Amino acid sequence: MTDMSAPRRDWHDDTKVARLGRAHDGDGLTVNRPLHRASTIGFSSVAAIDAAKKKRFDKGTVFYGRFGTPDVFAFEDAITGLEGGYGTIAVPSGLAACVLPLVAFLRPGDHLLVTDAVYEPARTSMGEFIRRNGVDVEFYDPRIGAGIAALIRPETRMIYLETPGSLTFEVQDVPAICAAAKAAGVMTVADNTWATALNCRPIDLGVDIVVQSATKYIVGHSDAMLGLVTCHEAHYRALREAANWLGYRASPDDVYMAARGLRTLTARMRQHHETGIALARFLEGLPQVRRVIHPALPSHPDHALWKRDFAGASGLFAIILDTPSHATAAAFAEDLELFGLGFSWGGYESLVLLADPAHARTATNWTEDGILVRLYAGLEHVDDLKADLARAILKATGDTANRSVHVA
Repeated sequence: MTDMSAPRRDWHDDTKVARLGRAHDGDGLTVNRPLHRASTIGFSSVAAIDAAKKKRFDKGTVFYGRFGTPDVFAFEDAITGLEGGYGTIAVPSGLAACVLPLVAFLRPGDHLLVTDAVYEPARTSMGEFIRRNGVDVEFYDPRIGAGIAALIRPETRMIYLETPGSLTFEVQDVPAICAAAKAAGVMTVADNTWATALNCRPIDLGVDIVVQSATKYIVGHSDAMLGLVTCHEAHYRALREAANWLGYRASPDDVYMAARGLRTLTARMRQHHETGIALARFLEGLPQVRRVIHPALPSHPDHALWKRDFAGASGLFAIILDTPSHATAAAFAEDLELFGLGFSWGGYESLVLLADPAHARTATNWTEDGILVRLYAGLEHVDDLKADLARAILKATGDTANRSVHVA
């Protein structure tokens, strides 16, 4: 029988997402891992339960449902095979993944450096929960690069990165920040949700711990919530223990949905990449759009960093509508037929969201004229999405001079 849980070095990503974390080949065995809904695990002897208890934080140990079951372990191994590192821990949501390393490693008196473009719910958790527990949380300019060395203090314990930011899309110089952190003995954590391991591997760039919301691209169908934390062996046990302190348990049903979504991840990400860039280029040509913020476009100020560190882009980017009127922007968003109004992203459906980054900044100032609109390119046909955007933007702005916008 062939073990499909460990990747071969010469496998391409398409093969990895199709094979990793599945059952063994063999007669009479299922192709997919059976789902285990379990709380109590039965043992044959006191010695067996004592042995499992001693190893309950080790990879693959079945002890009690909250610590994981074979299907969860197999999915975690599949993600590790993509992201690199030693192991992965599945938790109930993307925000849970963001918070877990903070709880595991930060103590009262520690100093935490966080990108000013961080995912806003994570920013709230850091300000309202982590700071309340005696940690000094300081936000830094996401474009600081090697200059972050000047912000590192003796009590700095961790640097938290997100590249690009999922609202304003600054790309960080991850290798430079990690080099400064390592020189000072500081741990680094990076949110990799936008890119997934297919388009960026932060561990290869020097990051210690990678977090991501599997709710988005890995699940891929907007019907389950899950977070993932991937790390080196030196950090694994502490993260497992902290997950236990918090009572984190990834639902086996949600893990099953994520494992199923994983099988089509490469195909979907290629489509999101192509459609997202096509829409971004199209929108750059509309006079009603002041600026398109997409790292894969040469017009983006961090394009060179994106090109160096990323293998591709996702479908999430932003535009600045050339209007000061929130009502005009709202009319545009509400009139779209193929872009639903809603939070999150990563599913098959396109989405739109109005946002004001200014209220969630302390290290930098958001001074853009116009209204920021975040767009997510789903799996609909690109020409239909272009037509929808053009129709809605012309209607909202009352522009009668450009009614014949060419969308092909």
